Parts: sequence; structure tokens; C-alpha cells
Amino acid sequence: MTIISRKMTTATAGASLVRKMFEEGARLRASLGPDKVFDFSIGNPDLPPPPVFQKTLARLVAEARPGAHGYMPNSGWPEVRAKVAAHLNRTEGAGLKNPFTADQVIMTVGAAGALNIILKAILDPGDEVVTPRPYFMEYNYYADNHGAAIVPAEPGPAFRLNLESIAEKIGPKTRAVLINSPHNPTGVIYRAEELAALGRLLTSAGQRHGRPIFLVSDEPYRKLAYDGLKVPSVFAAYPYSVIGTSFSKDMSVPGERIGYAAINPDLPDHQSLFNAMALANRILGFVNAPSLMQLALADLLEESVDIGLYEQRRNILADGLAGLGYQLTRPEGAFYLFPRSPLANDDDFVNLLKEENILTVPGRGFSLPGYFRICYCLPPDMIKNSLPGFARALAKAKG
Repeated sequence: MTIISRKMTTATAGASLVRKMFEEGARLRASLGPDKVFDFSIGNPDLPPPPVFQKTLARLVAEARPGAHGYMPNSGWPEVRAKVAAHLNRTEGAGLKNPFTADQVIMTVGAAGALNIILKAILDPGDEVVTPRPYFMEYNYYADNHGAAIVPAEPGPAFRLNLESIAEKIGPKTRAVLINSPHNPTGVIYRAEELAALGRLLTSAGQRHGRPIFLVSDEPYRKLAYDGLKVPSVFAAYPYSVIGTSFSKDMSVPGERIGYAAINPDLPDHQSLFNAMALANRILGFVNAPSLMQLALADLLEESVDIGLYEQRRNILADGLAGLGYQLTRPEGAFYLFPRSPLANDDDFVNLLKEENILTVPGRGFSLPGYFRICYCLPPDMIKNSLPGFARALAKAKG
């Protein structure tokens, strides 16, 4: 007999493989020592926040602003939202008919909070959300939170958008297409022409099915782009677009749970969507994004950790694994590699790596078996020291 719901009984049985491997890493480090374990399991940034972050926090605490720790509008401090809107006008306003204002921005409890209030606002029970494989598996739970379901589409070559597959998956129940760029777990950055083609596809499909289909973009890795690449905006590609993002990755503050959702100012009746998302922010239990973090990050919108340090790690790992004979698509952003598993069963190969005290996550944890994910939030020397273990595991796999 169980005391929890049937739905949560099923959910906990299939809980995140990422978290399970992360917990295994903590156990192994305690047993073997931290220098003997190569934990590539979770996207937990190891770089410290920029020094200006600490200075900004210290200043805000010293100022003792009246009401700084109290309730505020459900959508967040108005002056913070206005600063975010101004930032969006500078960085993503090109090609739009209307400027961003505070009434298109809601401060949220991280990107996860942003995605949940977006989905709560647009989904009815029975609706479907199309997303390309591989994808962050908690999307399944986010959709289910609101009575909807994820419908996976197949990836294109090198994990690019497969518009034919997306078109095939769209039907009368489709309410949104959910994308993530730079992408977890592949590191792919979708190009402007891909997004424009997706926008045209969604316009046509929405007309055919008699209601608009939203484009929801999950963007916590936006600033983590390499090789001089720029991450194009979804706002210019399609009017019914909404983003969810956070400061967790580019500012190295995932434990502070601070982010925002932004609505395309060209979206028809965007005020109704804003009102629904603001209410969702409260009734889902988030109430308000952390006040002190809102005030701090509003002054740091142009700041980030040194992205070049992640690019250096990408180069060490990608070049090292390719040199050993692993098949992989070189990441363009984020901090993940998603190589093909040398064994048909990705769990079996992840276990071979575990024998070398290398912790990764099987591709089935991202709805794409036959691959495995490596998160390179480790110092360069640790990455280099892991390569002999990767070589031994590959040799075992090849027999």
C-alpha cells in the first residue's frame, strides 16, 4: 500500500537519471576522494559568480532598502522588469514592430518557474506540446503539471531542427512547440533561418487548426555561445513566441533560483497572456521570485562568467574524445557533449565509464537512447585526467 498518488508513484519510479548520477557522484567522492571521481553528470556551474555579483549584493544589503524583503506584484518589482525590458530592446528588439515594456516581463523562480507559468497560462487539459528529441526530461512533468503531454519530434542531422518531423507531430491538440537553444544536451545553437522556417510552419499550422500555436523557447544558456556565434532571437521569427530563462548558468547562481519569462511585444493580446502568467506565478506557489536576487540581477544584465573558460573546456573534451575515436557533434554552446554510445545500450556504456569513476548520463534520460551526456563543468585538469578512463571504457566496449 502506498500513501502517495498513483501519478507520483510512477513519477518517482522514473525520477531523473541526472539527479541519480549526481547523488552517486557524492557517494563516490566521499568514498574515494574528490580527485578520484570525474563527475560529468549535472549542469552545476563550478565557476564562481563574477566579483561584481558579490559587490552588488553587499551594496544592496548595506542600503537596507525599505520593503526589499516584502511582497511585491506577482510579476516582480516594476523597476526590475523595466530594466529587463530595456535589456531585451537592446539585445532582441531588432525586427519587432513594438518595444518591450515591463508588461511583457515576469520575474520567476528560475527558468523552470518561467516555463511552468507559460504552460499554465496557455494549456488546457488534453493539449499537446511538441519538442525535438533529445530534450530535458522534466519537460514531461512540466506539461503534465497542466494536464498536457509532450509529443517528441525527431532531430535532424547533427541535432538541428527537423521541420518535417515537427510538422508531422503537429495536430489539432498542439498548443505549443517547445525548443531549447543553446541546447541541453547537445550544445547545438539553432540558426536564424531555422527559426524563421519554424515560424512560417507554425503560422501555417495555426491557421489550419484554427488557433495559434505558441513557440516557447527555453534559454538559460543564451550567453554560453562559442566560436563567435550569436544566438538568434525567436521574437523576430514568430509573433506568438515566449521565452523562459534564468541567470543560473551564465552567472553561476543556480541555487538562487532567479530568472524571467518574456512575451513577444508583437503577440496579439499580449496583456491577457501577461495577466494569466502573473496569476500562475502566484497560484503555482512561486508567489514572487526572490526579491534580493531580482534587485541584484537587474543591475547585472550585461554581466556573465568568463564564457571563454567553458569554451576552453569544450575544446579539451571534444578534441580529446574525438581523438580517442568517439563519434560526436561539436557543441556550439551550453556546456554539454552528447556523443554516440559505442554500445547499442547506452546504460551499459555508462556503466563501463562508471567503472573508471567517470559519471555521465545515458541518452535515454533525454529521450534519445544510443547516446550519453557529458557536462563539462569541471576544471581543465580534471577533464584531461579523465581522458585515459574514457579510452579504457571505449576499448572495453570494442572488446
